[in-house]
Amino acid sequence: MNASRWMPLLNVLWFLLFAVGSSVYIVTASEQLSGTFDETAYVQAGLEAWRSGSYRWFMAKGTMPLPIDVQTLPLYLWELHRGEQFHPLRDYAQLLPIARLGNLVFWWLLLLYGWKLGRHLGNGHTARLSVAFLALEPNLLGHASLATTDIAITATTLALAYHFWVGRERGWLLRVGVPAVCYAAATLSKASGMVFGPMVMFMLETHRLWTAGRLQRNGLTLKAWLKQIGKAYAPLRWDGGWALALGMLSVFAYCGCDWQSEPSFIRWAESLPDEQMGKSALVWTAHHLKIFTNAGEGLVQQIKHNFRGHGAYLLGEWQPRAFWYYFPVALSMKLTIPALLMLAWLLLTQPRALLTPIGLVVILLFLFTFHCRVQIGIRLIFPLIAFLMIALALGTAQTWGRLTLVQLGRAGIILGLMIWSSLSVWPNALTFINRFWGGPEHGYRLLSDSNYDWGQGLIELRTWHQQQGKPTLRLWYFGSDPRCAQPPFHLVLLHMLPIRDEADLVPLVRGGYLAVSTSILYGNPRLGPGAPAVLQVLRQRAPIGRTSTFFIYDFTADTVAQQP
Repeated sequence: MNASRWMPLLNVLWFLLFAVGSSVYIVTASEQLSGTFDETAYVQAGLEAWRSGSYRWFMAKGTMPLPIDVQTLPLYLWELHRGEQFHPLRDYAQLLPIARLGNLVFWWLLLLYGWKLGRHLGNGHTARLSVAFLALEPNLLGHASLATTDIAITATTLALAYHFWVGRERGWLLRVGVPAVCYAAATLSKASGMVFGPMVMFMLETHRLWTAGRLQRNGLTLKAWLKQIGKAYAPLRWDGGWALALGMLSVFAYCGCDWQSEPSFIRWAESLPDEQMGKSALVWTAHHLKIFTNAGEGLVQQIKHNFRGHGAYLLGEWQPRAFWYYFPVALSMKLTIPALLMLAWLLLTQPRALLTPIGLVVILLFLFTFHCRVQIGIRLIFPLIAFLMIALALGTAQTWGRLTLVQLGRAGIILGLMIWSSLSVWPNALTFINRFWGGPEHGYRLLSDSNYDWGQGLIELRTWHQQQGKPTLRLWYFGSDPRCAQPPFHLVLLHMLPIRDEADLVPLVRGGYLAVSTSILYGNPRLGPGAPAVLQVLRQRAPIGRTSTFFIYDFTADTVAQQP
């Protein structure tokens, strides 16, 4: 029997195996996780945007709305059906699981374009490995369980890469039009899509031109060579420029405008000294320039955010701005051991196998991470991780050549180790740290925030509380899930209180247990005026229990012990 007849069916079954299997992982994990830091605001703002048609909150925060629109549309339709508005905080436990299901749209899109890129740039083996590597990546799985934006930007960036690559020699619609739509979708998913898009297009075009022999010097003088390079890139400047311009125009059209003045602009203009030349004109302009809100605000906010930087925790140290080496080190912790070993093996034995179009994209995105000053999780560079998984699939399949039983055995071992890596951290894949760095049990000392504890552990903590006989449980919480202030928890904002020492702290927590988020214990030590003193006290005490993201301290007695 001709095996090629059955190959399309086998490919479909392979894709469905990993797409459906990973979706089961995602949905079941989602049910075990409380809301993360960003999700509360996203659910609330998403519903309000559907009701009002305004994206003012999104633009003020530098958050792009497409993923949240998709995730909260079912909630809005449900709201219309029942004829009564939801209260985003009171009804949060009902709303969050449904909003999270919306992220499956982007998850399947990510897997689909991972397959298509692998198939188009390699062969059937590459496509199968690509979708498997993506579907088994624990960091991607962990964030696919949430109603956030990071999986969406990854999926739409892969879509842009695929359509830009396959459309280069086609007509205007496929060469410019479809990439423009993909670029708009990526930017509407996250403001970083505005930067990722051009970088992806540039590196894909660079590979195409290099393999066509249009970038080689071939004995030319430097001036003639540079002129040749400029001429070779001319189609990209034209087609890419139009794609970016049309994509950005689509972003502005999607975000719309409230046709209001901007209060901060008015306050700034009116605060100018009276003798300031042109003050009256600026004040008049501020009051009458009613072009806000618009997409430009959101994009500028994100640019300003990256220039300002963000506090970051790495390897037990807190920096108020940024570490230049944050992302390379964090990736060495968060990538699975099979992925790291495959990358090392290819670099040492077959480096040319990584110089694929996708491999070049990975190189540029990796270099870009050294300039990223917002360091609150590797989720911000998920497109790099997704492209890396596809590059590993391309490189591995290329070195194998014709498939043999030995190579099938190797593939089985790789996939088996990847499956174990993801299953071992279910349902809390956000805490994944590979065993080279000690595993997730010790990850709180290495990373914080969305790399480990993003506020997702309340349900697990509630289970622990019930198993202990329901003692009084005070909660010092890193997160925004409104259930943190509901029984059995007693929320205490210790960092906001004027606590100077143990004598100030003990009366506030005496008579019960205190559960503290790991991102508070091992994160910003200057979270508030009371944080330094409280942290000093807690680090001198041994916890009487822990969950994935909380340490629990006993304050029914006053026993001082060693640091956890």
